[in-house]
Amino acid sequence: MKVRVERDLLVESVAWVGKSLPSRPNVPILAGLLMEASEGELTLSGFDYETSHRVTLPAQVADPGRCLVSGRLVADIVKSLPHQAIDFSVDGAKALLTCGTARFTLQTLPVDEYPELPAQPPTSGALRSDVFAQAVAQVAGSASRDDTMPTFTGVSMEIEGSTITLLATDRYRLAIRELEWDPATPPAPPATAPAPTSAPAPLAATILIPARVLSDTAKAMTGSTLTLSLDREAAGGDGLAGFSGEVSGGCRWTTTRLLDGSFPKVRNLMPAADAIQTRVRVGTATLVEAVKRVALVAERNAPIRITFSEEGATLDAGSGEEAQASESIEARLIGEPVTVGFNPTYLLDGLHAIGTPVAQLAFTHPTKPAELTGATDLEEDPLTNFRYILMPVRLHNN
Repeated sequence: MKVRVERDLLVESVAWVGKSLPSRPNVPILAGLLMEASEGELTLSGFDYETSHRVTLPAQVADPGRCLVSGRLVADIVKSLPHQAIDFSVDGAKALLTCGTARFTLQTLPVDEYPELPAQPPTSGALRSDVFAQAVAQVAGSASRDDTMPTFTGVSMEIEGSTITLLATDRYRLAIRELEWDPATPPAPPATAPAPTSAPAPLAATILIPARVLSDTAKAMTGSTLTLSLDREAAGGDGLAGFSGEVSGGCRWTTTRLLDGSFPKVRNLMPAADAIQTRVRVGTATLVEAVKRVALVAERNAPIRITFSEEGATLDAGSGEEAQASESIEARLIGEPVTVGFNPTYLLDGLHAIGTPVAQLAFTHPTKPAELTGATDLEEDPLTNFRYILMPVRLHNN
């Protein structure tokens, strides 16, 4: 095997594949980065039995072949190299990496012991990668990071016709985002994509994808079109999802096992429109800065108190002999005044996620879940494709 590749492309590609390499693998061979050179391209792959990443990039291939090397070591090396072409060759059990005057000799791993990567599931449809990346960014942060509750660490993807709904919760907040996709006319997969193994998946499904994998994938595949692939019968019965797309300089694919279990029935947390007693419109940036300042005196996990009235919004934190803070900002009240307590971190996460100049908070009761949506200005109706449901914190005097 002998190949030359552009340095920046290799750095980016190795970093992408490295996300599927376990830091402390139970099976040492899984720490390997699989490199396969064929005519005009180099394919890099990684796999940890749960998630696989694969990327193909253009290369000058003098001698086709394949080898397995330490993924972490290669990633560290290529990041440190100057911006020149990188030559990579294999001679027996040794691999030689050269860039300018820098030379590294690496021990190869037994490539025959590396597990076979799962095939890409059948293509189910396509969607705009930028829209998908925004949607995942809005939702994934609300998933739990507690691995003792695996169901809550995932993002539920509900597919119905031409609509995909993403939901995530950690029991304290709920994020919901709807987006359109094209299930009818998916693009042809790149020529180097693994061949599907069965008929196309049904276009109505509910799957649970690990939030971390979904977030990494959405960030990494920022080309014009993203292909979604589903096979609910694969991967030992708990399902397999795949994503693929063309990016600058190459193509990327990923597969991940779906999480087992049923996502909790969380839609009943959403306030019913006819039960809402109070709506508040406020500038998003204004509220963000006020929350940040007032929260400086709040003890860990302590809520901030916000009173919405005809005069505007007043934020308070701290109590007794401890440090205290208070700030008033402009806000438009529709309905009854309300005083509510929020975890400032969760509130800020929601305000950042809506991504609009104006935020609307809707309440049925100070102790019931509040709904946060975004609007382009104070006069326009709020956007409904993203909703952030936030559980209030009970205040001592409630």
